[in-house]
Amino acid sequence: MFDIGVNLTSTQFAKDREQVVARARAAGVTGMLLTGTNALESQQAQSLARRHPGYCWSTAGIHPHHASEWSGETAATLRRLAESDEVVAIGECGLDFNRNFSAHEQQEYAFTAQLTLAAELEMPVFLHCRDAHTRFEALLTPWADKLTGAVVHCFTGNQQELEACLAMGLMIGITGWVCDERRGLALRELLPLIPADRLLLETDAPYLLPRDMRPRPTSRRNEPCYLPHIVQQVAHWRDEELDVLAAQLESNSRRLFRLP
Repeated sequence: MFDIGVNLTSTQFAKDREQVVARARAAGVTGMLLTGTNALESQQAQSLARRHPGYCWSTAGIHPHHASEWSGETAATLRRLAESDEVVAIGECGLDFNRNFSAHEQQEYAFTAQLTLAAELEMPVFLHCRDAHTRFEALLTPWADKLTGAVVHCFTGNQQELEACLAMGLMIGITGWVCDERRGLALRELLPLIPADRLLLETDAPYLLPRDMRPRPTSRRNEPCYLPHIVQQVAHWRDEELDVLAAQLESNSRRLFRLP
């Protein structure tokens, strides 16, 4: 089972990054994609992935929160990183109209620039969309047949938005949000609607610790070693065999990111 979203560059992992990776291996996680959210963290993610060849890979991108930082120098940094063996996707990129840390116009410009780069480099895209689906769909649709693949990471939308993402050819990334009895019930109901070959799972560690783990971890920090719990719960809610789902997730991840 492959974790497609780990924020290993987070300062929450500053003291024990190597142990976090070791615990993931011991738990049966077969690989991890480390998320880049700005120029610096994309470089850090690539460097961390290089320490674990054949197990960790990374993305290079500008999260919508950092869209105001976009520049020609930023684009050049992402292009350079994309030449490395460790970087297998452009992103995290997209739109976030919830917190609006960057203006909508800046977000849309940086998003389109990264879609352009991904299409040019023939790389998949790691997408972010929060409270912005209408504009997200409008900007992404013209690129749908130009991209080699894409996943909307940490999907938490409604059924109409899910159907629109599937119609655009996107893969769907589900996190431990679905294990939250307060916020995740609506998403849980949508799980059976996601085709098996379009589903990906992720922890988004250190965020979104699954709330239904028993016994509860002593820390609120999420880790990739908790991915098996999410896989088990999703298999239950989709009424699938655990081993079958785990194998499908592995296949989906390696197909999208073109991993050995």
